[in-house]
Amino acid sequence: MNENVDEVMLDLLCKKAVYGLSEHEEKELADLERGSGNEDLSQSFELAAAAIGVAELDASEPMPANLRSRITADAERYFADRAPAAVAPVSALVPERGSIFNWLGWAVAAAACLALALNIYYTRPQATIVQGGPSTPTPEQKLTPAQERQRLIETAPDIARGNWGAGNVKELTPSGDVVWSDAKQAGYMRLSGLPVNDPNKETYQLWIFDETQDDKTPIDGGTFNVNAQGEVIVPINAKLQPRNTKMYAITIEKPGGVVVSKREKIVALAKRET
Repeated sequence: MNENVDEVMLDLLCKKAVYGLSEHEEKELADLERGSGNEDLSQSFELAAAAIGVAELDASEPMPANLRSRITADAERYFADRAPAAVAPVSALVPERGSIFNWLGWAVAAAACLALALNIYYTRPQATIVQGGPSTPTPEQKLTPAQERQRLIETAPDIARGNWGAGNVKELTPSGDVVWSDAKQAGYMRLSGLPVNDPNKETYQLWIFDETQDDKTPIDGGTFNVNAQGEVIVPINAKLQPRNTKMYAITIEKPGGVVVSKREKIVALAKRET
């Protein structure tokens, strides 16, 4: 065969081993193989491609010894049947002239690929297997409002505190306290004695009286609902930043709260004590 035919055949063999051929290309390759007298070249190429593929497998676990021995023995038998001559020295593989198929040595090349693949497989860095599987990070435990309040008290350098007393709704006698930190811009209300409210009809709303704010427009501290009897702890959600609080008030407002309260129903009051 001439050099151009050799190159076409080589291209088709590589394409078949890696991607596969169309029906037309399969026929063309078969004709070229018959003309060259080497009709088993396709199988040699496919074995070489498979060997390289083996080298790229995930090596997180070693190959079993019996499987390795069987692969090696099968390869030796296959190439013993098709290449009885000893593997030529490297210098003998260097071509002088003529067809590429005269010097490439297809069986030798495939055998070399297989040996190289096995060598890469067993000498590449192996992944470390941790007994019992990978450890799962323990998610940080979510704190309750009571725990968050205590953390604030323990970590804030400027806790302001006040105790709840009655407002202008005489039948209610609330108790508890309020804590606030200007430095952290965070605080909590701890309350007992407030009745359960119907959120569809009304809501509780906190107001923060600050020395930097006009008493007619105290800072909105957020709305909240009481859905069970007993003590409740509610985080403060100030809409502005208090800087020096002096008093806190809780009113009953329409659902969603108001911008400015008429203070018709003040259910609890607390003056800053510390």
